[in-house]
Amino acid sequence: MSESQPLLATVKVAKSYGPVAALREVDFSVRRGEVHALLGANGAGKSTLVKILAGVHPADAGDLHVDGRPMRIHAPVDAIAVGIATVFQDPALIPDLTVRQNLRLSEIEESAFTHWLSWFDLEDLDTDSLVRELPLETLRMVDLARALARDPQVLLLDEITAALTADQAERVFSLLGQWREQGRAAVLITHRLAEVRRICDRATILRDGRNVALFEPNSDTAAANGSATGTMQDVDEHELVEAMLGAEVSDSAAIEAPGSHPQRQQESPSSVQEVSFAAQGLSSGEVVRDISFELRRGEILGLVALEGQGQERLFSLLSGDRRPSSGDILVGGSQRRWTAPYDAVGDGVVLIPGDRLLTLLPNLPVRQNLVVPLFSRIRQWLRIPTDERQRVMNAIDRLSIDTRAASQVRRLSGGNQQKVAIGRWLVAGFRTLLCFDPTRGIDVQTKREIYALLRELAASGAAILLYTSELAEIQLVCDRVLIMHDGRIVDEQDAAHATESSLLTAAHGLEVLA
Repeated sequence: MSESQPLLATVKVAKSYGPVAALREVDFSVRRGEVHALLGANGAGKSTLVKILAGVHPADAGDLHVDGRPMRIHAPVDAIAVGIATVFQDPALIPDLTVRQNLRLSEIEESAFTHWLSWFDLEDLDTDSLVRELPLETLRMVDLARALARDPQVLLLDEITAALTADQAERVFSLLGQWREQGRAAVLITHRLAEVRRICDRATILRDGRNVALFEPNSDTAAANGSATGTMQDVDEHELVEAMLGAEVSDSAAIEAPGSHPQRQQESPSSVQEVSFAAQGLSSGEVVRDISFELRRGEILGLVALEGQGQERLFSLLSGDRRPSSGDILVGGSQRRWTAPYDAVGDGVVLIPGDRLLTLLPNLPVRQNLVVPLFSRIRQWLRIPTDERQRVMNAIDRLSIDTRAASQVRRLSGGNQQKVAIGRWLVAGFRTLLCFDPTRGIDVQTKREIYALLRELAASGAAILLYTSELAEIQLVCDRVLIMHDGRIVDEQDAAHATESSLLTAAHGLEVLA
């Protein structure tokens, strides 16, 4: 790899939002022909740095250099002009426009865009589809194809693989390999440390808005803090976690071995608890077909599926957002006919969706977001009655929600936003919790906190259905796991003994051999 001047670099860049210092004199550089990981816990400043590089927000102080030349990037158009393209954590598309209309709005050549769609095996995508009708994983690939259509020199990817299936992620990795060979550069924000070790050449670690480490190939020292490093393939994940979180907290946040969760019940709740929630022959056209299962009090039931196997439609049915074409939903043994999610909530069945922004009021404070389910019981909109305030504070404390930027939820990190989405149901109460990929795109420590919370809720009698795109979570937190393929449940496994191989085999519709 060339040691010449960086293709992109920041020097002592700082940014604050009111009293919150998001970045504190950050130095960061990306070379030609490298994939550079930008790592840190939620709230470390990663997304803020990317938004400065992309021209979304101006820096308060510091300098930016592109190919050795000082640059002033005041708006996204300035970043695009110097060859920087960005794929943000949340799709930067207008939901009520079609894909084609979004392309025209951003002045993207449709032929270049469709070329990249074909490269990602999405040539059948109808560009006249409304953005809001497309699944999140497709939107991420659309956003990526749109960025690539600009033919940039630097690609900024904020949690690009968090919403993707394994097959889609492989295509992204293949792209990054070609990107490196062409002498271009990519910055990858990810919480999946195995990806860092596999695809990245270097890794910069941010903590509390500061540089704390640089893991660099073929270097005996980390430039920022003196930690010994080898190639990225040789870096232990625990080293990365320690740099991100600090030695004091990394021990408790480190990735546990499969099946080692200390709060796992010794006896399966399916043999000792009453059925809290069930589906019988649930169908929705050809997307969900004859789904039946029982979920018991005190149980966390996992669900695994590859992309597009009907899991999103299933959760829409189970949460009352869509009515089934046939089959029944039972709550406490009684049949339910819901016409809207409000009806499900009334029966104590609540949903944490994959896209947390669907549930949050981003411009309102944390506390008002937490009491949204109680508004029907509150006489004045957004005023929290005295008898509810303690419950709100308890939820904030229980989930360790960072309220430094509490005036607007959109200013919180992704992990803290997810905590707010979960915390509102701690305030309102529930019997059955439907979680659709709740730890997608959040850091290791926050994942551990959510795992512990789910086990705690189950221990107190809640019934939890958990779909996850990260197979390691199954053994960490679940009691049983259902595998879905082509709209059907094709297998059930004991979570404690399930392996990535057995889960993926079943998810592809193949027989799992003993």
